[in-house]
Amino acid sequence: MSDSILLTVDDGLARITLNRPHRLNAINADAARAWRDIAAEVAGRDDVGAVLFDAEGPAFCAGGDVAEMSSMDGGEGSISGFADIIHEGHQTLGAMPKPIVAAVNGAVAGGGLGFMLVADYIVAAESARFVSKYADIGLTPDCGVSTLLPEAIGMRRALQLTLTSTSLTAAEALDWGLVTEVVADGGTDARARAIAAGWLSGATAAFGQAKRLLRAGVGRDYGTALDDEARTIGAAFETPDAQARIGAFLARSARR
Repeated sequence: MSDSILLTVDDGLARITLNRPHRLNAINADAARAWRDIAAEVAGRDDVGAVLFDAEGPAFCAGGDVAEMSSMDGGEGSISGFADIIHEGHQTLGAMPKPIVAAVNGAVAGGGLGFMLVADYIVAAESARFVSKYADIGLTPDCGVSTLLPEAIGMRRALQLTLTSTSLTAAEALDWGLVTEVVADGGTDARARAIAAGWLSGATAAFGQAKRLLRAGVGRDYGTALDDEARTIGAAFETPDAQARIGAFLARSARR
C-alpha cells in the first residue's frame, strides 16, 4: 500500500495520517487512491469504532498537488477523474456510522479545507491557519468544499473565504464555526485522542449512528430524515448496549 497516507488500527481507533510533509501534505494521484482505499477499509472494518485524522509535518493539507495536477491528462488521469477518486473517499467516510476527530496543525488551504471538514469534530492548534486560494491559480472548489464549507460556516462566510484572500487564524476559525475547539500548539493529538476515547468507552454505535443521521440529513427531505431516525432509534433500542444503559439509567432514577 502507498505510504502517502497511513492507516493504523488500535483498540477500536483507526488513525488516518496524511504523510507527504515534504509537499505540505498536498494530495497527488497516489494519495488520492490511497484516500479512497483507506476510506473503504475503515468503513468496512468491524473492529473500528472511531477515527482520528491527522497529518505529518508543518501543515495539515495544502489541497491538491498543483505541480502533479498540471501534468494530468485524460480518463482517470484527468483532473476530473482525480477529483472523483478523492470524492469517493469523502463520501465513504461521511456516510459511515463512525465518528471522526481531526487534529489540525499548521496551514489548511484549498482542498485541504474539504479534507479537514470530512471530520465531525475538529481540534485545531493555536498556530493553525485557514485559507481558500483556489482563485489564485484560476481553479474552483473541490474535495467537498462547495458543500462542506457552507454547512460549517454559512453561505456568506463561505463566499467571503472563497472569493477573497481572507486568511483565518485558529481563533477566527473557531468564531466562524470552521473548527470545534482550539488548543495550545503541541496539544492537538492528546485532545483528539481523548475525544475518540470518549466515543469508544461510551455507546460507540450510538455515537456513530448519530453522526450518520446528522450528515445524511443535510439536503434530504424532512420526511425521509424522520423515517431514518425512527428506524435507527428502533434498532438502537434493541441492542444489548442500549438495554444495559437504559437499565442503569432507570435504576439511578429510582434511587432519587
